[in-house]
Amino acid sequence: MRLTRTLEERLVALYRQTKVVGGLFRSLGQEADAVGSAFALERRDILSPLIRNLGSMLVKGATPVEILKQYMARGDSPTRGRELNIHFGDLERGFIGQISPLGDMVPVMAGVTLSFKMRGEDRVGLVYVGDGATSTGAFHEGINFAAVQRCPLVVIVENNGYAYSTPTSRQSAAKVFVDKAVGYGVPGEQADGNDVLAVYDVTKRAVDRARSGGGVTLLELMTYRRKGHAEHDNQSYVPPGEIERWERENDPVTRYTARLRDEPGFSVSELEAIDERVRREVDDATDVAERSGVPEALSALEGVYADPPRADRLWFRDGAEGVVESHERAQGWGTFDDSASGPH
Repeated sequence: MRLTRTLEERLVALYRQTKVVGGLFRSLGQEADAVGSAFALERRDILSPLIRNLGSMLVKGATPVEILKQYMARGDSPTRGRELNIHFGDLERGFIGQISPLGDMVPVMAGVTLSFKMRGEDRVGLVYVGDGATSTGAFHEGINFAAVQRCPLVVIVENNGYAYSTPTSRQSAAKVFVDKAVGYGVPGEQADGNDVLAVYDVTKRAVDRARSGGGVTLLELMTYRRKGHAEHDNQSYVPPGEIERWERENDPVTRYTARLRDEPGFSVSELEAIDERVRREVDDATDVAERSGVPEALSALEGVYADPPRADRLWFRDGAEGVVESHERAQGWGTFDDSASGPH
């Protein structure tokens, strides 16, 4: 969680220096959702992150230097400057590059986990959606299909209070999103999304259920984003004092740090050492990313289309005779000779 927050803080600084290409989407206040849930998966499992699930990708093995290069659109970024922020995937490490439209990754992950079931693989998929995505047809179709097929899929709804600027009360008549689970005939659980251990526990139960053949589980994690939809969003729609109250009373990093001191008995110096190690890692990654070059212009054409086999000649320019000869070559015939009994 500390690495997620420090890395995003560095991205804010780079964004304000105009070194970040495109938008910047933060998970401030939601770090426990992504980190706690990803730790409940095993290496062979697959997750599908959203723009506020940087922490889950870090748990799965993504590196700060990759994230920085992606946001800065460097030529040696995972997508070679073709895509931005955390829109990249790695099946070996177990995360899939996201599709931006809300809810669309639910049917994708339904298909992924159906393939696990059909091949008899002991694997689980996890997909994140925001509260706004539950209002989309893609979410409904995806979770309904996965439920009917009993796919080993965990669907996490991160209820952070707002779908961009629309409060949850204006987009759903259901009092809580976990109530939607009964409509799909699947188990549903709700947890405190700002308690990383509670997130881990509820996700682990869902993952174990999926792995044992229990099918889909819908989880609702109650959380709050303390930054706007993106860095340009000034959150003018938020009631006065709401952000400050969440920061003061329910910050996931502060809560977990206090728990580490009180229960396992970590010292302040040990926790500060973790913070310092994270700062050095982000500093080093930033230096590497800033030294990387931008993509070559012509590299934009690479990998866009499959390279088709090249014809020997443009047969349609040769007239009727060329058409016949081209057809003969395609059939594996030789050339025709009137003086002979057949093709040779």
